[in-house]
Amino acid sequence: MNAFGWQVAAAQYPIEPLADWDAYAAKLARWVALGVEGGADLLVFPEYGAMELAALDPSTMGDLHGSIATVSALLPRVDDLHAELAARHGVHILAASAPRRDADGRYRNVARLFAPNGNRGAQEKLVMTRFEREQWAIAAGDRLRLFETALGRIAVTICYDSEFPLLARAAVEAGAEVLLVPSCTDSLHGYWRVRIGAQARALEGQCYVVQSPTVGEAAWSPAVDVNRGAAGVYGPPDAVRGGDWAMPEDGVLALGEEGAAGWVHARIDPALVAELRADGGVLNARHWREQPGAVPLPPVEIVSLL
Repeated sequence: MNAFGWQVAAAQYPIEPLADWDAYAAKLARWVALGVEGGADLLVFPEYGAMELAALDPSTMGDLHGSIATVSALLPRVDDLHAELAARHGVHILAASAPRRDADGRYRNVARLFAPNGNRGAQEKLVMTRFEREQWAIAAGDRLRLFETALGRIAVTICYDSEFPLLARAAVEAGAEVLLVPSCTDSLHGYWRVRIGAQARALEGQCYVVQSPTVGEAAWSPAVDVNRGAAGVYGPPDAVRGGDWAMPEDGVLALGEEGAAGWVHARIDPALVAELRADGGVLNARHWREQPGAVPLPPVEIVSLL
């Protein structure tokens, strides 16, 4: 991070059949090291990227609910590894989301954000897709969070959540400058739904939105067998009035090649979000309340990772 902002890296993350825990730890360490070598201050991994851990138990890897239970049981160990890598490299990491079994016995889809100082936070998915409701039996979370970090104010809207404007709007009202959208889609229809949602949220909130997808095929997995998408970093297609700075005309700051594993990097400058919201060509963020039918927004819990 410097006076001109910081760099984000969004993963196009392949689901692979891991032989054992050491293979997973080595893969994650390699990905983190490559992202940091590229200059990233924040690494964003996708929704359900952790489901590849189901391969560690061959007896359940071919069973959907067995896979969910296996991955959930490994989550504390997974989180400790992410925390160690974040501290070692001095980087923030949004870990790939995973099903987590809570005290009520229900599983929830949760992404965890790790700061290099050892602090961490979590965001559950709030709106479930049909697959999660009807086959996975994943329950919804009950609150949206805004994370105060050394990089700025960050919120997470997991995949389908990005298609619902009021969630992102609540985060923006609470001060979000960057929205992270980890995604997992098994078709280009799904990818484009999430991407269009992400770009719409960037427009409405005059903020940055970062999408990170799973990619590739994993025929052995009943959960994440087909994965389509491309990582992207988006902003509002706008410019500061009277200034010489502008977002790209299409709002796309960076875009990966669909289906190709790797990192996609872009520069983030929270100060420019403030400039656009104050004096952009349009003032979407400020004028939201003027639309007929504007309704109260869901509450947002502020979590400090400073």
